[in-house]
Amino acid sequence: MTFWLILAVTMLAIISPAVWLRPSRRDHRIAALRQAAREAGVSVGFSKSPLHMAPADLASYRWRYPQTRPGPRCVLVREAHASTQLKPYGTNWRWRIEPLRRLPAEADQRLQQLLARLPEDALVLESTRDHLWLWWGESLDAAAFSDIERSMARLRDALEGDETSRGAPNVPPG
Repeated sequence: MTFWLILAVTMLAIISPAVWLRPSRRDHRIAALRQAAREAGVSVGFSKSPLHMAPADLASYRWRYPQTRPGPRCVLVREAHASTQLKPYGTNWRWRIEPLRRLPAEADQRLQQLLARLPEDALVLESTRDHLWLWWGESLDAAAFSDIERSMARLRDALEGDETSRGAPNVPPG
């Protein structure tokens, strides 16, 4: 009897690390999400976000602007993670870096629509010369992400090469 008990404990000791290393449902979901993003041409990484005290698990998803049509420089932060001193934009977002000039109507409309669709764990949306960035906690699955991906791509297309959003201060309409 003692032999079988020792054998059972030994087998459990051998098998248990393998069970611990098995990917969780969340790991499978995130792997599928990142694969779908890469297949759509989106770069996925863990770059430092522009948030001062960013959560450690924020992933960065990047949509590239064409090299000949760079994007404007601007940063939007979800209101829950932004200073009240920052200028509000839409619902629950604030400009950390506002575009130098007002966005064209089409780009502004696409931006407002995208912000309304983003999940709660999307904390920063940034446009640089080379990329349109989204920092978020990857809460969606691959199917739900496809809608966000299309919205981000449309926004990128509306912003690319937009000379009106670079190079001069904000000018009121009129």
